[in-house]
Amino acid sequence: MNFLFQGLKTLGLVIFYAVFSISLTFYNKWILTGYPFPLAITMVHLIIKFLLAWVVRKITGCCCKEPPLTLSWSDYLRHIVPVALFSALDIGLSNWSLVFITVSLYTMSKSTALIFILFFAIVFKLEKPRFVQIGVVVLIVAGLFMFTFKSTSFALEGFILVLSASVITGLRWSTAQLTLQKEELGLWNPVDTMFYLQPVMILTLLPLAVFIDGVNIGTSAVVFRASFSTFTVTSLLIGAAALLAFMLGFSEYLLVYHTSSLTLSVAGVMKEILILTISTLYWEEEPLSVVNIVGMVVCVGGISLHVMQKGYRAFNEQEEEKLDEARGDTVELVSGDRKWRSRKNKRQERRRSNSDSDGSVVVYDTKMD
Repeated sequence: MNFLFQGLKTLGLVIFYAVFSISLTFYNKWILTGYPFPLAITMVHLIIKFLLAWVVRKITGCCCKEPPLTLSWSDYLRHIVPVALFSALDIGLSNWSLVFITVSLYTMSKSTALIFILFFAIVFKLEKPRFVQIGVVVLIVAGLFMFTFKSTSFALEGFILVLSASVITGLRWSTAQLTLQKEELGLWNPVDTMFYLQPVMILTLLPLAVFIDGVNIGTSAVVFRASFSTFTVTSLLIGAAALLAFMLGFSEYLLVYHTSSLTLSVAGVMKEILILTISTLYWEEEPLSVVNIVGMVVCVGGISLHVMQKGYRAFNEQEEEKLDEARGDTVELVSGDRKWRSRKNKRQERRRSNSDSDGSVVVYDTKMD
């Protein structure tokens, strides 16, 4: 039953993550057609996410009558700041690369992130180096590359940026898993995690946002010549996107806390397949080629193998726990039996010694008489 419960819990967390991730992807795609300022909008998202996390912490603190989680400066600098820096650089470099390359080349190049996530998970001893697991990751990456493959122009600057973002993605989620699963920090609540991450992410992304979107925003009639009603509608639309981003961050950190960064990445690959399939079917984008379809089959096969492998490992761990419990019960019975025998022997020895003592006294008294 425990194995089934863990499987259903993981499935529920993956679906929870996928719903908000897919929704935010299509919503942002729609928003950016009218407001082409990706990093500036991301900055607004981060600020609103920080404010929402602050409000939620205040409300839960009042309702539960417990003070919110407080981290020391040493813990903040050692554990939170690296995750925030990697997260901000991942987002910034990914968005910056889209200035030079197409979405297709971006997706194909970013598919290598799964390899770096596995690499850093092994380096940080979050995962054990298993040949089966490495083969599954290579299979998923190859399938995703084939699924997103399209003849497109190559730009070295954009390719270097997105490849750097892939490496940082591996560092981002591996360090995030280390931080979230460190029990002494107490970051089991994703709201606390987002509250502490956002300030450093905002400060890190600010220079990139000014450099990439600053001139475009400064010369845009959409921003400075909009009516009050247009400004209000725009604010509400971006605010709704920020709410989706808040729920996406909540689901991401929840999934990493209860599973692993590798599971989140595999769920992200499945999400990419669903997004591209929905785009092809309903948005009249370029139809899938034979190579794309084969890549999708390979990718889904790799994901299925990953799920089977995780299930097999969880089942084995559960069986080992049962054996350990059985051994523990046997040891307790044996030790209990030994203790009982020891106590019984001690009682018998005391009785003998008492009887011997009584006899000696009688003999002594008899002699005295």
